[in-house]
Amino acid sequence: MGPAHQLYELLTEGEELNIVCHNNPDPDCLASALALGRIAMAAGIEEPHILYNGDISHQQNRAFVNLLDIDLKQFDPKMIRDRPSSSLLAFVDHSVPGANNRVPKETHLDIVIDHHPSNTIEARFVDHRDHLGAAATILTEYLRELDIELDEALATALLFAIRRETLNFLRGATRGEYEAAAYLNEFVDSDLLRRLSSPPVTGETLDAIATAIDNRIVKRSVLISNVGRTVERDALPQAADYLATLEGVETAIVFGIIGDAIQLSARSPDLRIHAGNVLRETFEDVGSCGGHHDVAGGEIPLGIFADYTSDDETLLAIVEEVVTGRLFAKLNLETDSK
Repeated sequence: MGPAHQLYELLTEGEELNIVCHNNPDPDCLASALALGRIAMAAGIEEPHILYNGDISHQQNRAFVNLLDIDLKQFDPKMIRDRPSSSLLAFVDHSVPGANNRVPKETHLDIVIDHHPSNTIEARFVDHRDHLGAAATILTEYLRELDIELDEALATALLFAIRRETLNFLRGATRGEYEAAAYLNEFVDSDLLRRLSSPPVTGETLDAIATAIDNRIVKRSVLISNVGRTVERDALPQAADYLATLEGVETAIVFGIIGDAIQLSARSPDLRIHAGNVLRETFEDVGSCGGHHDVAGGEIPLGIFADYTSDDETLLAIVEEVVTGRLFAKLNLETDSK
């Protein structure tokens, strides 16, 4: 029995399904959650719940939720702690309780479906394929193998997620992504797909990207910059994507203060540098970071800078010095003049 049918059999045992997205969920996570919910309904679960923490701040992510009318609920630990035995708990596009999510670390999981690198995944059902470019690819395979009918909204969500996660098949795309896209294309709403692909950009996002451009420091082929303090969390990956195209730059790392944490985003087509390992090993003592060799991110609680939180100007200067210094030291660039 393949993974799709194993998952289906497990879902028939439950009366309720809580699908927990990672913090600040992106289209790959959201589309995967929608697809898992659809499979759960086919298995007899009447109303699967999609839960998340953080913010949906990226303009594409907001458009994704609004245009597809996704019913999201804020995650509350009580939902997990007090759930009945017939309630199943699933992660999509992430895999470890307490890492990029607010689920207590000791929580037992029923279902994990993920494509990110991870060494410790424990659940009753695990489908972990870190060679694939998107979690949505796995869920598309399930829908196809289980012969579950696709509507335009779900097909469009999955295809958009695969395209965005792989930068239109230019980053980490495998045969699986191409096969999934070919299958989904028959059901897609082309107009909705175009609208999802071209959402309006906020002034705050443009300001954050402009700040990152001004603050950039380049040593050899590595660029590090910061956006200062912003409310636009997803301006960081957008700034990293843009700065990685600068001539001579092979690795771009952008960070900034958002709320009570420092957020980081990295892009590195340089095969000599594994962006996920760089962030994880640089900040594993103070935060949670990781990702692929070419795309990575992380979060560092501001608690380590508690002595400076009453003076924002000082805080920004200290954060810039410490984060930049750690990164250049990890990359053996601290003594480089350029």
